[in-house]
Parts: sequence; structure tokens; C-alpha cells
Amino acid sequence: MKRLPPLLALVLVLAACGVEPTPTPRAECPTAPPSLSDAEAILADAGTATVRTNKGDFTITLDPSSAPIATASFVALARCGFYDEVSFHRVLAGFVIQAGDPQTREDHGDFDGLGNGGPAYRYTVEFPDSDQPYAPYTVAMANAIEYDPNDPNATITSGQDSNGSQFFVTLDDLSGRLRPYYSVLGTVTAGTETVDAIAALPVNNPRVGVPLDPAIIEAIAIAPADAEASVSSGS
Repeated sequence: MKRLPPLLALVLVLAACGVEPTPTPRAECPTAPPSLSDAEAILADAGTATVRTNKGDFTITLDPSSAPIATASFVALARCGFYDEVSFHRVLAGFVIQAGDPQTREDHGDFDGLGNGGPAYRYTVEFPDSDQPYAPYTVAMANAIEYDPNDPNATITSGQDSNGSQFFVTLDDLSGRLRPYYSVLGTVTAGTETVDAIAALPVNNPRVGVPLDPAIIEAIAIAPADAEASVSSGS
């Protein structure tokens, strides 16, 4: 019998044992928000974000025109796997679905402090253009801005540096209902039926909105605008 070269023999043995190649290590999650120059580099090949959940997939077409820092931060966190296993912790029918609190990796239910989690940093809210509406399926960053509801101009009193990792998808046209105080990342352009399915989940309380059947993000894949994303953990 002809003897195989040692390297080829090793390859065949590994294949027979079902050993897979060592996966490429993913990037470490950022510990600070990107600068404008960082954002430009991060967004150079980021046109879409495909969100894979246990309820289906949906794709966000990113639009950093009014919020480059927020969009780049979202992309960087998605690429490092920050959103993996995080659930949609707020589902408010006819209003929004919201995710991005890393505390929900360990607990998908209602608990003290739910909605307070984020990355290792906060950054300044980038306000949308005055004529940019919150149309259905708009994706924007949640924040902790506070304002005086009795003030006709709704002057902000605190929270302008409270952008983090949490984002929401609008379920209706919220123009006029939602103050223009939330940085816009883009729009869901595919898989709106998945967004609707998450929005239809029964919740613990209509004012709290924690789904009784958790909607969990499995991974978010970032791809160039002209490419189809392949969703895998930490893409």
C-alpha cells in the first residue's frame, strides 16, 4: 500500500474526526464611543445590519447621515457580538419594540433595573433632522433624556449624554407622538413580518411590555450596502 505524506495523512485524520478549523477570533467590544474619524472607518463597509432572532430575521438599511457616531457604535457592538443572546425587553403594541440591554442575556423576564444596562460607555445624543419623521419601522437609539412636559418647547433638562446600546424599532408613524430626541440609525427594509411577530407577542403588562415568550437576538451581521449578509455569531 502506498504511504500517504504525513501532512496529508493528518488532514485526513482530522477530517474523519470531524474537527473544524479554528474560528477567526472576533473583535473585542469597544470601551469608548467612536470619534467622527473612527465612525467613518467603521461605516465604510457597513450598509445593512441583519438581525437574526429566534422569531425570524429582519434587515436594517443603515443611514448614518444624521447620527454617524450612534450608527458606528451600533455597528461596532454588533460586530463584536455584544447583542448576541440579548432579548427584546420592551414590546409596546402600536409603539415600539426595544432591545440592547446586556442584562437580558441572563434574565429574559422582568426584574429590577431592567432597561438600565448598556456598554462600557455613554455618548451624546445626535438629534435627527427636524423634518425627519419617525415613520413605521424606523430604527433609533433609546436614551434617558428628560424634559419638562409642561414646556411647549419640551426643553431638555438632562440625559443628553445617555446614548448607549439600546435601540428600538417603531411600529407606527410616531411623527408628532415621539419627540425628535432619538438618534436614527436607519429603517427595516426586509423582514418587517418578523418585527410584527415580535410586536404581537403577549407581554407581562401592556405598560411594561416584557414578552412572556422571549424574543432573543441570536446575532447581528453587518454587510456592505450591495452585499447580502451572512448571519453568524459575531459577524
